[in-house]
Amino acid sequence: YQLDFEMSFVTQDDVFNAIEPVLHGLFEEFANGRSVTPLPFPRIPYRESMLKYGSDKPDLRFGMEITDLTSIVKGRGFGVFDNADYIGGICAPGCSEYSRKQTDELTEFVRKPQVGAKGLVYLKYGADGSLRSSADKFYSPEDMKLWIEKAGARPGDLLLILAGEKKNTLSALSVLRLEMGERLGLRNRDMFAPLWVLDFPLLEWDDETSRYYAMHHPFTSPNPDDLGLMETDPGKVRANAYDLVINGVEIGGGSVRIHSEEIQKLMFKVLGFSDEEAREQFGFLLNAFKYGAPPHAGIAFGFDRWVAMFGGQDSIRDFIAFPKNNSGRDVMLDRPAEISRKQLDELNLILKRKD
Repeated sequence: YQLDFEMSFVTQDDVFNAIEPVLHGLFEEFANGRSVTPLPFPRIPYRESMLKYGSDKPDLRFGMEITDLTSIVKGRGFGVFDNADYIGGICAPGCSEYSRKQTDELTEFVRKPQVGAKGLVYLKYGADGSLRSSADKFYSPEDMKLWIEKAGARPGDLLLILAGEKKNTLSALSVLRLEMGERLGLRNRDMFAPLWVLDFPLLEWDDETSRYYAMHHPFTSPNPDDLGLMETDPGKVRANAYDLVINGVEIGGGSVRIHSEEIQKLMFKVLGFSDEEAREQFGFLLNAFKYGAPPHAGIAFGFDRWVAMFGGQDSIRDFIAFPKNNSGRDVMLDRPAEISRKQLDELNLILKRKD
C-alpha cells in the first residue's frame, strides 16, 4: 500500500526535485484531462498554512483565506469578541443575499461538535455597498468598513466570523471554509492542486505529562537554522520535514533524518531521555553514527489513496486490496484472532467480560 523513497546525500530540495516530475507524470498519465498545478508545486510553511487556512492540509482549489480581525474588532463592548483570544473571518463570495434561515443554518453548522465553535457573527456586504451585521448594535458602519477592507471583501460578499481560543477557532474556520467551498461549488473535482507543507514544528508540548514529544518521529532532523534553540526554546524549532497535500488531503510525507550522533543525543535529551535510557533503547543507532552516516531523507506515499484520488473518490475503501470492516477486522484472514490462555499467562493478563 505504500510507495517509499529513501535517498542518501540529499537535501530537502533534492527530494522535491526528484519526486515532483514523477508525480506530475502520474497526473499526465491518469488524470484523464483534469487540470493540475504546473511544476514546481507551491511550498507553504506550516505556520502560514495554519494562519491562512486553519489546517496543515489546505485545499488550494479556491481562495477564501482566513483573515485575523482580532485587533480591529475588540474594545467595543461586544463580549463575544472582547473576551476572545482570537477573532478570524472568511469571505464567502456572492453570498450577501443569504436569508436569515441560511445564516441560522450556518450558525448551527459551526456549533456542531466536529466544528466546535460557540456561534457565528456575519457581515453582509451588499452589492449596493450596504453593510448589515448580526453585531451592528455594537459597531458603526465605519467600524465595519474596516472589517471588509481587512478581509478584502467585495460588494456581494458575506463575511463569516468566529471567535474563541486561537487554535480551536482556526480549526473551526478551516471546517467552515471547506463547507462553504463545497456549497458554492468551488472544490472542483476536475482540478488537482498539490503543494508542499514544510517547516512543521519539530516538537509539541503535552500538558498532561509536562514534556515535549516529537511531532513526526524522534529521528527527524531539526532545521539547521534552529539548532541553537534546541535547549533554550525547543517549541520554536522547525523540523526538516514535509508533507505533500492535494485538494485538502495529505497524500504523502517524509523528512530529512538526523545523521549526527550529537544531534540525536540532543534530541533524546529534549524529549526527556537520560543518557542511560537513550543508550539502552537506541544504542544501536548511536553506535552506528560513530562509523559515519550519510545525510539521508525519504518520503512515503499511500498508494491506495493515490488510486482513489485518480478514481475521483473520497474514500479509499474500494481501492484497498484487503480492506478491514468497520470493527477493524480483516475478514479474509479472520484477524485479530482470539488470544490464547498461554499468551495471557505469559503477559500476566486477565480478561474480564464487560457487563
